[in-house]
Amino acid sequence: MLIHIPGILTPDEVAASRARLAKAAWVDGRVTAGPQSAKVKENLQLAEDSADARELGAVVLRALERSPLFVSAALPRFVYPPMFNRYEPGMGFGAHVDNAIRQMGPAHRIRTDVSATLFLSPPEDYDGGELVVEDTYGTHSAKPAAGDLILYPATSLHRVMPVTRGMRVASFFWVQSMVQEDSERTLLFELDRAIAELTQAAPDSASLVRLTAIYHNLVRKWTAM
Repeated sequence: MLIHIPGILTPDEVAASRARLAKAAWVDGRVTAGPQSAKVKENLQLAEDSADARELGAVVLRALERSPLFVSAALPRFVYPPMFNRYEPGMGFGAHVDNAIRQMGPAHRIRTDVSATLFLSPPEDYDGGELVVEDTYGTHSAKPAAGDLILYPATSLHRVMPVTRGMRVASFFWVQSMVQEDSERTLLFELDRAIAELTQAAPDSASLVRLTAIYHNLVRKWTAM
């Protein structure tokens, strides 16, 4: 399921990130692509070990920590350090599936359950550049406001449409979820949203206690720790 989380970064955080990225050194994005993805990938990236990537990534991680909606949707166990990419006119990324395993430090690997794209460029600043995700329910296209996050299953076939004007800048990363199966995460997310709505509408409802118990028992059943 594709989930849109608005306002992960504040306008000030977006502006500060964009200003720093405008001065950063970019490298060929294919350096982090697998053999198949490299054939269809054309973009620029910050080197993962650069100071810009580390410090801007820390801003993103702090923003994720303060977002209950992100935690509810991803149920994160590990978050891969955020990376940053840039698409200029003529650049795009053809259909591909993200690598199942990512190296996170010299002795730590994570399974990529959830893929994430955090948009940093306002949609009016560029043409093309839509994130297109295919799943069992069809094809979904996303080009949200700067500061918004799109989450989708890492198992999905997805692509970035070629940019034809302007520049598309974004952060991207992966999450190993405590709940590996996407259908189970989706059910938990929908149940959590229903509980939040019922808390606002009928905070003293006995049903709220029962639904909360069901939610936590399902998390307990499906969580892999």
